[in-house]
Amino acid sequence: MNLLTFFLQNDAPAKLIEPDSVQKAKMTEAFNKLVNIDISELLGDFANEMIWISVKIFVALVIYFIGRWILHRIVHVFSVIMKHRQIDESLQKFTLNAVRVLFTLILLLIVVQTLGVNVTSLIAMFSAATLAIGMALSGTAQNFAGGVMILLMKPYRIGDYISAQGQAGVVKDIKLFSTVICTPDNQTIYIPNNSIATAIIDNYSTAEHRRVDWSVGISYGDKVEDARKRILELLSADKRVFKNPAPVVWVSALADSSVNLTVRAWTNNADYWNVFFEYNEIFYNELPKVGVSFPFPQMDVHVSKID
Repeated sequence: MNLLTFFLQNDAPAKLIEPDSVQKAKMTEAFNKLVNIDISELLGDFANEMIWISVKIFVALVIYFIGRWILHRIVHVFSVIMKHRQIDESLQKFTLNAVRVLFTLILLLIVVQTLGVNVTSLIAMFSAATLAIGMALSGTAQNFAGGVMILLMKPYRIGDYISAQGQAGVVKDIKLFSTVICTPDNQTIYIPNNSIATAIIDNYSTAEHRRVDWSVGISYGDKVEDARKRILELLSADKRVFKNPAPVVWVSALADSSVNLTVRAWTNNADYWNVFFEYNEIFYNELPKVGVSFPFPQMDVHVSKID
């Protein structure tokens, strides 16, 4: 028995290597089908399929736009309910963003299912992809968790002036993954929630009142009492400065070139910076009128003759 006879007599290999007569018969059959094809029937089937696809696309678009309208209504209802219950503005924006993302994903799944895509398989693929992306972008998940911690602990709210991560400004928004602040020179800074949630945060807006501190250096030989009296007169005449607790002036240090006075006064939080900067200039202009001078840094050098 030669090798050709072995392959022809065995069933399994025979399916791989067919005789020429069988191959010619199949080619003839395929050619006859191609020649005798009904063009009108083919075009009719194609037209029916196009109509059906067009109908599905139209229905999917209708569902999408109706869903978008419903989504806007749902977000609006949530917003009205939270405002009516006077929920914190930061929590409102965070919740509305989460609701918007969740319902958008649901709407997209409905639209995809309407187009005939197997949603179960799509969800499985999406879950696997989410797991892989989540492992690659673990920092993003940490930022989301940081945002939740910020909303729960409330170290700051929208509108507060804070300093964190080397940046200072007014909190404009608390997003899902970052906090947006606007600096005094109108720059917009995005700080990751994970970083700011674990950082030291200086919140200058939580208290209604703030203490303003100045350090004023006067020359040795000047009368401290004259400087104290004039400073207290200036502060007492300002309605923005509280009478209780009253302003105080103390000698804080006998420095190398000056006697340093510490001036403290209380004012409203909103007036803090105006009072601070204005009185730096006022002290500089008014204290010399009562004989108080501001010294320059100086050093005394003693030279001794050595025999």
